[in-house]
Amino acid sequence: MINVNSVYQTVLLILNQQQRGYITPDEFNKIGTQAQLNIFEAYASDLNQQYRLQQNDTEYANRIKNIEEKLQFFQRTAPIPYDAVAANFPLLDFAVIDAPVVVGTTDTLYRLGSVFYRDYDLGQYVQPNELKQLILSPLTQPTDKFPIYTYENNVLRLYPSSIQSGISIAYLAKPQNILWGFTTDPATGAYLYDSGTSIQFNLDVTEQDELIMRILAYAGVIIQDPSIVQTASQAIANQDNNEKQ
Repeated sequence: MINVNSVYQTVLLILNQQQRGYITPDEFNKIGTQAQLNIFEAYASDLNQQYRLQQNDTEYANRIKNIEEKLQFFQRTAPIPYDAVAANFPLLDFAVIDAPVVVGTTDTLYRLGSVFYRDYDLGQYVQPNELKQLILSPLTQPTDKFPIYTYENNVLRLYPSSIQSGISIAYLAKPQNILWGFTTDPATGAYLYDSGTSIQFNLDVTEQDELIMRILAYAGVIIQDPSIVQTASQAIANQDNNEKQ
């Protein structure tokens, strides 16, 4: 994970070197969250692209392996409780139980992976237009030993409906909003970093350079300095091109 204070102080240092401006903690929190999300959302397309390319077998330069390692910070598993009123399994925010973030916080589902029933992978979910045919056919009708499920609007429905427990999922969690927490010096009014109230970047440490560049690009818009936007954007483009070649 990347320390939020290190990133903020680096951004401030770069901006202040030529007296180009300043971004407040609130502005940093907003653009830092967006920059992290930009990097995270690129993983899926980058991974898909790399699967189509020939890979090398070196220990540290296999690009598929490297992207998968970056995704580890967002991979979760969780049991899903049954909603007796709605007769389904809602995939809403749920508690973090096995992640490299603060246990006791909540996750927001970003992408559903596997669905398990009593540790058995149910495979691909059934499309609504296929459901009726599967249920009516004696050969494909779901049973307690071979259930099926649909997935719509962040809701799982299990068939047969007698299944009301034993469901868990593997999923990607959306990155948490970062927070540079602070207290205020009573004498000077200066902001003082507070690690206890801060939320760190969930990204792999190898992403720190790109993260800073993306934050600087957004900061250039805030302080209305086109040169910062252009320089940072070009650096990001060069790095992305180098990683995908």
